[in-house]
Amino acid sequence: MTSTKPDFDALLNQAHALANQASSVILPRFRAKVDIAHKGGNDFDPVTEADKEAERVMRELLKERFPEHGIIGEEFGNENEDAEYCWVLDPIDGTRAFIMGQPLWGVLIGVARKGVPIVGMMEQPFSGERFWAADGKAFYRRGETEQTIQTRACAKLEDALLGSTTPDMFDAANLARFDSLAEACRLRRYGGDCYNYCLLAMGEIDLVVEAGLQTYDILPLIPVVEAAGGVVTTWEGGDASKGGRIIASGDRALHEQALKHLNT
Repeated sequence: MTSTKPDFDALLNQAHALANQASSVILPRFRAKVDIAHKGGNDFDPVTEADKEAERVMRELLKERFPEHGIIGEEFGNENEDAEYCWVLDPIDGTRAFIMGQPLWGVLIGVARKGVPIVGMMEQPFSGERFWAADGKAFYRRGETEQTIQTRACAKLEDALLGSTTPDMFDAANLARFDSLAEACRLRRYGGDCYNYCLLAMGEIDLVVEAGLQTYDILPLIPVVEAAGGVVTTWEGGDASKGGRIIASGDRALHEQALKHLNT
């Protein structure tokens, strides 16, 4: 890595290798009646052997190839997270969907340089789909088909299709604000986790609005959405890379309308 510009080819090659390795660990365990543990807390927070093993193998590969880089991971915490380059891993974003046999989950892999997201990838092993972005370009691949992707134009709330994982992620006050926004849209649909952000990047939906996200839930998706022409911020319009209350839009004009609606 140079001090002036990241070696995007090297970073992407590593991200693809991580996605391949994680998929080989996770896919045989999908719909295979794996044991489910609860991480603790008031709300059910599931984790499986697939989550842990996938993150473990990804960490091993990273330490072999980029030992000087940091790692932030959902299952095994942070290592050297203040390094110039830091990898952000969520081995299964959407574990609840995973344990229910629903294919709306994915492997998230991101790279931040000095805290700024520069590479992002979402791998869905069951459907054989992969979304990724680096250096301002976003791509989608399924099987032998690979193409660039971009968000679609949708400048009005009344025309917008809105996705969100679950109303359970909102407290009462935030749910009221979300509901108000959703009522102004053409359609709201629950479920999807990381998959929603990728559907937004490829121009299938227009808004994703969520709350309670962690860094590893959103940072890998920011480059994908932004490189495809979209916008990702907090509900206040700030930096989304640390998580929290997040809104992603495929159209900048729509984003401004949605932000005003959420903050009225």
